Parts: sequence; structure tokens; C-alpha cells
Amino acid sequence: MSEHNRRSIRLKEYDYSQPGAYFVTICVHGFKNILGSIANGEVRLNKYGRVIRDEWLRTMELRPNVLMDEYVVMPNHFHGIIMIIDDTTVGATRRVAPTTTTKPTTLKSNAIGSIIGQIKSASTKRIRKMGLEYFRWQRNYYEHVIRNEDKLHKIRQYIHTNPLKWHLDRENPERVGINKLENEIFQMEIEQK
Repeated sequence: MSEHNRRSIRLKEYDYSQPGAYFVTICVHGFKNILGSIANGEVRLNKYGRVIRDEWLRTMELRPNVLMDEYVVMPNHFHGIIMIIDDTTVGATRRVAPTTTTKPTTLKSNAIGSIIGQIKSASTKRIRKMGLEYFRWQRNYYEHVIRNEDKLHKIRQYIHTNPLKWHLDRENPERVGINKLENEIFQMEIEQK
């Protein structure tokens, strides 16, 4: 299929700069395990994986109305929860995304796409400068609008336990089984679209 004819994976008419919580997954091109390893259920980041972690956390310095919640850098991908705060109300934050949809007229600087683009771009430049010149991310990313506290809790649990269940991870080229919580979370993503 031509690159110009690819189907969008975003919700139609949804403004991804609205206050709320968003679950994102970014994968290394070709699912190459170059960000670290898993040993005894724990992530062991190498210098490239630490760059990803650092760029994730740096996002809050660059964007004051964005909170970076639970996250994990895995050997070949990254999961995290981004919370966009309503900066028009003092002291108030939304923990889950609204259910209304309003299509933005332009890509906003605090939209999920801009945030992910900044993380991917900055980390790619740094990693390539470190000598891994072939490094690149897969085109696009996965996202899920978190609409309630129950889903937020499940996604946090999934992120937290992801290293323990690496052998069941759908992004693991050597996967040996199925992670039921992962299936449930990614099924929510499919149903949302």
C-alpha cells in the first residue's frame, strides 16, 4: 500500500490537545532490542534506553501543562501515560480524558502528536550522536484515550508489570504466550476507534 494511502489510527474529530490522560506506545523500527534488556523481571537500560527515559521526563520541563505519569522503557519499545492539564483553571487537573470530540484546526504544540514527535526527534538525534547511526523509531505511535479511573488503574498496572511479563509482551520477537491484561488494554484501544 502506498505510504500516502495509509489509514489514520487516530480518533476522527478528536482534539488530542484536550486536558486528559493518554496511554502511548512508541516502538523501535523493526522491534530491535537496542534500548536495554530484561533480567529477573527488571529492565536494565543501556545508554540508549536512558536517553529515552531522560527525554520522557524532560517533556515536563518543556511543557508546563503536561505531566508524565507511569512509564517504562522496554528493550524495543516504550509505554507511558501523558496527562494534559487544563491550564486555564488554577489547581485543577483532569485525570481522564473528556468524551467530547472537537477537531483541531491545526496541530497544537501541546497535542499528543507534538509531544510524541518531540520525544522521538530529540531521542533519535541524541542516540545517533552516540554512535548508533541507524537508530530510528517506527512510523507513528499507538495511543489510547483514557476515559475513566478504572482504565487508568489497569493501564498503570500493565506498565508497572510489563518487565515481569516481557516473555508475554506482544512487542517481544521471542514471545511465548499471551498477557491477558495487555490483550484487554489493546482491545479497549480497538473498540475506541
